Amino acid sequence: MNYIDHHAHMVSRTTDDYAHMALTGCVAVTEPAFWAGWDRSTVEGMEDYFRQLVDFEPKRAAQYGIRHYAWLGMNPKESDNRELSRQVLARLPKLLDGPGVLGVGEIGMNRVTRNEIATYTDQIALAAERRDLVLIHTPHLEDKHKGTRVTIDVLERYPSLPRGRVLVDHAEEHTIEMILDHGFWAGLTLYPQTKVSAQRAVDMIERFGPDRILVAGACDWGPSEPVAVPKFIMEMRRRKHSDALIHEIVFDNPVRFLSQSPKFQRPAGTPEPARVGS
Repeated sequence: MNYIDHHAHMVSRTTDDYAHMALTGCVAVTEPAFWAGWDRSTVEGMEDYFRQLVDFEPKRAAQYGIRHYAWLGMNPKESDNRELSRQVLARLPKLLDGPGVLGVGEIGMNRVTRNEIATYTDQIALAAERRDLVLIHTPHLEDKHKGTRVTIDVLERYPSLPRGRVLVDHAEEHTIEMILDHGFWAGLTLYPQTKVSAQRAVDMIERFGPDRILVAGACDWGPSEPVAVPKFIMEMRRRKHSDALIHEIVFDNPVRFLSQSPKFQRPAGTPEPARVGS
């Protein structure tokens, strides 16, 4: 079954991972900017990383028939550095106009500090002004609910940013309803640690339905799986869900959300989504 992984940190993966994803049906990935495993010290270093996302990774993915897109922004973990964040944000508008860049992301909070909130707010204001798509990271573990609440509070200040153009990622059982009730898209991150298992993700879809829900592996430097979405598909099939429903979640829903950017192209040879999303 064809699928799209909307949150995959491919700079941290080997080329073999692209091959495995292609063999399991991946036709496109979108890669949000994130922490590199250490705090970067200069805006030039950040811009070099952005060039890797926009220039190099699409070529690596294309070798396996996978279309690669990027998101650019000041990531949550380094956004506490206000001086560096301001420098990055000054360069961001021009970079967001680059080929294959879908919008602002991943932005948000790590420890929900005052500086993180300020940097996040600056980037939401930029996205609202440009009417960009937005991909938001919500904190892990004990800060999840608080961080999601603050995330939404800031978004509520910008009614000019359509809610359907915002994806609030790393949702869990205690935050997904809050996200969906406010009209945003919710991302379920399939991780062996710190986020949700395939079983928990299916539980949430059985409870809340498939509308405005995306699933992704978010594979990165830590324990994670580049083929997490196929394992989710296996769990859906184990529970006797139809292939039509599974395809809606792993392919049609990403197409609906991402196609709001004129830069996103539905993979060749794939049909239009069967119905209009929320």
